[in-house]
Order: sequence, then structure tokens, then C-alpha cells
Amino acid sequence: MGIRLVLDTSVMVAALRSDRGASRRLLVGALSGRFTLLVSVPLMVEYQSVLARPEHLEAARVSADDVDGILSAVAVVLEPVRLAYLWRPLLRDPADEMVLETAVSGGADLLCTLNIRDFEPAKRFGIPVLNPGEAWRRVEEFHEKK
Repeated sequence: MGIRLVLDTSVMVAALRSDRGASRRLLVGALSGRFTLLVSVPLMVEYQSVLARPEHLEAARVSADDVDGILSAVAVVLEPVRLAYLWRPLLRDPADEMVLETAVSGGADLLCTLNIRDFEPAKRFGIPVLNPGEAWRRVEEFHEKK
């Protein structure tokens, strides 16, 4: 069994906007099966809504159709998570609640975000909250041990 990981929307935005860095490596790693990407329906809807914002499309030099293509590829490899826990509010940002709910309901090994402090309460569920660089190192370490 491999690593089960939830990517916060901030990581998806960073992966879209920059072809360098750990966020992009994580997106490519998910698409190539390096780990199991856990996604709920509300989280997928948020990915689409946020990634299709004009400022992100412009910065990434992509179209809304390109974003749809990326998310279609993600949909092929993701493991769907049905949200079972609704304990809201627990986090400062209500939009982050579904990310944490996806991690808990999906049995995530890691939650990856650029907003570590916002997810501090995730510790009570025993889910490490890591930035993209740390998450990618964990994925790589896992594969080195195999």
C-alpha cells in the first residue's frame, strides 16, 4: 500500500502556475501513480472553480479548457472520498473544512498545503500537515524504502 495524500487547493494553484517546484512534482506524481490522491466532490469542484479564475489562467498561460483537461486527468487517477464527518467549524477558513474532511474521511497519510497554520487542528486527527516540499520528500522516501 502506498501513501494516501490530499492536496489543498493552494497546492493545485501553485502546480498550475509554476512548472518548477514541489507542487508541480506532486501533481505529476499523482498523475503517474506515485501516491494515491484523495479527492471529494466538493474539493474537486473547488479545484475547478479556483484554477479557472482569470488571474490563475493568465499567470499560468493556460485556458479554461486546459484546466478542464488537467482536472479530467486528475479524475482518472484520484480515489474518490465520500465525506462522512461534518464537524464544522473547526478551521479558521470555512473553505478549508472540506480539505480536512476529505483527509479524515479518506484515511489520508498526509495533508499537503501552503497554509500550514490554517490546518493546525488537523493534528487532533493524527494527520501530518506538510508543505509541498516536505510532502514530496515523504513520497520519495516511501519509494526508496520499497
